[in-house]
Amino acid sequence: MRIESFDMKYLDDYFSEFTEEITRYQWPDPFKSIDGAKEVLQDFLDEMTRDEMLLFAVVDTDERFIGSVEIHGLTEEVPELGVWIIESEQGKGYAFKALKLALDYAHLKFGKSKYFYEADVRNIGSNKLLDKLSDNYEIKALETEELVTDSGKELKLQGNVLKRKDCMLDNL
Repeated sequence: MRIESFDMKYLDDYFSEFTEEITRYQWPDPFKSIDGAKEVLQDFLDEMTRDEMLLFAVVDTDERFIGSVEIHGLTEEVPELGVWIIESEQGKGYAFKALKLALDYAHLKFGKSKYFYEADVRNIGSNKLLDKLSDNYEIKALETEELVTDSGKELKLQGNVLKRKDCMLDNL
């Protein structure tokens, strides 16, 4: 698999694969229409052109869209991470590989070494991903926040701050 800058050629796949199950433990809900998905993704692409965020498509060896990885708030001290993989491809290590590539890119291009990653405590896959990142990142868990989304989903979000271990000497 590889990551590439998101392109609207993946719009239909993004829309159809961003399902109830994918968003079960996330703030956003599935898009109500393809036009709604296009509007949000275009906003993301506009933010990319201003170097405010990164949005990558995760693509398999057959050039098939299998998810996305995002880094929001590049102008902030601690940008926020997001990643999702389509249901049929989960559990194969794609999220970790995609996120690692995106993090390395953000470090090289923007000098970023600290990130915010939030996952629902019940989202086993996202929490396994966090464990995998601990080889290269010091992870500080924050308090869990229980909240209800506008659509009524009850979330138990655990925030984490990740700091690249190879940048630990930056603070000395």
